[in-house]
Amino acid sequence: MGLVRKVLIIDLDVHQGDGTAVIFQNDSTVFTFSMHCEVNFPGTKQNSDLDVALPIGMEDDEYLQTLDKYLPDLLSNVKPDLVLYDAGVDPHSCDKLGKLALTDTGLFRREMQVLTACLAGGYPVACVIGGGYCDDINGLVYRHSLLHRAASQAYRQYRL
Repeated sequence: MGLVRKVLIIDLDVHQGDGTAVIFQNDSTVFTFSMHCEVNFPGTKQNSDLDVALPIGMEDDEYLQTLDKYLPDLLSNVKPDLVLYDAGVDPHSCDKLGKLALTDTGLFRREMQVLTACLAGGYPVACVIGGGYCDDINGLVYRHSLLHRAASQAYRQYRL
């Protein structure tokens, strides 16, 4: 008991992390960060501790640069005992509901960016897959596997 005093939720699903924002709105032990498409569900956004709204059609490089603008400072300022990462794949260009334009490579680079930033800083991270609305089930499964592929590579890199 008492091992985790501060949690950072990194929600990179294309939709705003409105549920966690509401659940933890009055809990100073949980910091909620949502980077999402600005013109997407839900119509009325909740207030996360940090919301980054992205324009429709954003592609890999701009997305990853935006994440890099916030993630390192977020980790060093929050100093979480645990990071919970929602790796939504609905920012993908083939997603029917996403409205962003990431590629498979961009999603993999995002997963590596989040995982290596956490591991380099010594922050334990637990990940969940999420999102994904498309008719190509094989493509969707592959995109979900990217988190596991990145985790395997990152953990080997950090000899964990």
